Formats: sequence, structure tokens, C-alpha cells
Amino acid sequence: MHPVASPLPGGTKDIGQAPLVVHVIYHLGVGGLENGLVNLINHIPPDRYRHAIICLKGYSDFRRRIARENVEIVALHKREGHDLAVYINLFKTLRRLKPDIVHTRNLGTMEGQVIAAIAGARVRVHGEHGRDVFDLYGKNRKYNLLRKVIRPFVSHFIAVSRDLEGWLATTVGALPNRINQIYNGVDSTRFHPRDRTQDQGTHLTDVPAGFFARNAFVIGSVGRMTDVKNFPSLVQAFLLLLKEVPAAQVQLRLLIVGDGNSRPECLEMLRSAGVEALAWLPGERADIPQLMRAMDVFVLPSLGEGISNTILEAMSTGLPVVATSVGGNSELVADGVTGILVPPDEPDAMMRAILRYYRNLDMLASHGRAGRQQIETSFSIEAMTQGYIRVYDKALGV
Repeated sequence: MHPVASPLPGGTKDIGQAPLVVHVIYHLGVGGLENGLVNLINHIPPDRYRHAIICLKGYSDFRRRIARENVEIVALHKREGHDLAVYINLFKTLRRLKPDIVHTRNLGTMEGQVIAAIAGARVRVHGEHGRDVFDLYGKNRKYNLLRKVIRPFVSHFIAVSRDLEGWLATTVGALPNRINQIYNGVDSTRFHPRDRTQDQGTHLTDVPAGFFARNAFVIGSVGRMTDVKNFPSLVQAFLLLLKEVPAAQVQLRLLIVGDGNSRPECLEMLRSAGVEALAWLPGERADIPQLMRAMDVFVLPSLGEGISNTILEAMSTGLPVVATSVGGNSELVADGVTGILVPPDEPDAMMRAILRYYRNLDMLASHGRAGRQQIETSFSIEAMTQGYIRVYDKALGV
């Protein structure tokens, strides 16, 4: 299948001859990596860098969150398994676009570094944003051999966490002076705390009847419902909580926003327990900031993480965070200050952490305030944007 290009709605404003960065990703849809890319494109000044996106698979309506004009998005429609045609189409697309920088992300697109070199791209950047369930700790020998083979083609590496930065140096063998660690940033204007004078869930649409009961305590999460995110363990923790405090069923609610292969399993677990009326799993939604403002505590049950955008967005919303102690989560959540860290895949420990917040609303409020303050001081969009600009400038020799 031939590549399909999608120019976003907008005018034809000429932004001059700013260098072109072509971002190569697997699929442009709802996800932390993709959210970070959109934030980056929207906030890098257009007179500094232009952008295009090549999706090995395709894209969804999530692309409409890109506010910049003239950002071309190309879908290569990769078939399952080994697909030689996708590399041929990637080569042709890069030759047509003539990028100044090719920026690939994660293992699924790293082979694009080789294609970019063959296509004549002078500068090639690769970002590591986290690992999938098939290699949670980055120890798979086959994948690491592939990374080492491709490593010489990479001009510069970007890691979103200190954990990934150290792994790139010690396991992949990247030279420290060719690695930059840049935290994701969050739009603290878009993600802001709820006005506590308003009713919970105000302005949300298609809410199930009775979900926001009087004084509802909403346990929430947002993310791709894939195996590595381990949402069934959050459902298990919720069911354990209902057993621990049966009288709290009039208040306790579970809200998981996102879609993926584990969503049907989670729905079936809730149905089998007879508590589907206490949970809302709406799938993908465009109103994530409003949904987060309807939550009381945010929970991330992942088996592995790079730097979680959803944790940052929750902290920016003024929510305390219960998260598993994996990957970069411990770099974001200050245990006992902005949230509580729990071991991965231990629903009982997760339930106990949520219960602490349910029983201590003062602690819930203080941890939420501390999280918001941490976002304002350490995880701004501006800091992230300047970090990427410095890497691009350095790679180009500007």
C-alpha cells in the first residue's frame, strides 16, 4: 500500500526555511509518547524548526490536537510481521521530504535510523520513551543486539528518564556525551485543579446515570489499555477496596479512560463482580483535562514506564498519585509527599494506598497541592521544549 499523507487543517503560512524535523513513530494515537510529540510540535517556535510525522502504521483523530500549520502526516500502513515494503516507502518519503533531522522513537522505529542514513539524512536522533511488556527491563539480548548494531547510525540519543539514560549508556553502549535526558513537560494551563465549588463531573458529557453520586470518591486513570499498563490489577484493587469497606459503595467509583486489548477483560471483571454500575470505562475521549478534574486520586498500575505523561497531567491537575515503583515513576512521584509508590502487580498494596487517601482527605489535598507545585517548578512545557531545541541545535552544529 502506498503512503498516505494528511495535511492538517489550516492555512498555507510560509514559515521560511527553518530546519525540518521528520518524526518517525509507530502510530499516532492516544498515548504518552504521542502526547509528548504533539506538545513538542505545538510549542517549538515555528521559526526555529518545522515538523512532519511519518507513522509506520497510521493515525487517528488524535492528530487534530496538533495546532501548528502545515505539519504533514504520512501513514505507511505497515502490515503485521516483517514488511519490506514499509522500508521502501519510508525511504521514498524521506527522499521527498528532505529532512534536516530524522527523529525516531523507541525500538519499533529504530530501524528507520538506517533507512534515514541511506536516504541522506545528515542528522539522526533517537528517543527512548519506555519499554513494552515483552522487555520490561531492557535485557532482551536480541533487541539489545539490534540496538547496538544500529547505534552507530544515531547522531544523538534522548532519554525521557534517568533510568533510561543510564540503560542507554551501560547496556546499549551509547556514549554519554551523545545522550541527553529530557523530562516530558505538561501544559499546566490546560491541566489545572478543579474548582471545588463546582459539582463533580460538571461539563462532562455521556456520563452514566448515577455515576457521580453525592460526595463520590473517584479513583481514576488514563492510558492505553495494553498489557504493560496492567489495568486489570487496578480493577482488582478496586474490587478489594469494595470488600474492605462495603459501606463505601455509595461513594466509591472507578474511572479508566482509554482503549486497548485489556478493556474487555476489565469490563468483564466488573460485570462478574456485579459492580459495573460503580465503574465507567468510556474508551478514548478528547476531554481528558475535564475527566481528570472529576477524579479524586489518580492511579497508574503499570508494569513498566519511561516518564508517564499521565502522572504529570494528574499532578498538574492537583491529584495525589498512586503509582507502581517502576521505570521513571519514582523520579516523578515523591513517596509520601505527592503520592504513594507501590510494588508492581500487587493489587492489595494498591488498594491499601487508595484506602489511605479515602480515609484521610487532608493528606489527599496536601499531596495534590505538592504535586501541582512540583509541576510548576520542574516539569514545564517550556523546559521540555528548550531541551529538545538544544539537542537539535547541537546535532546540527548550530
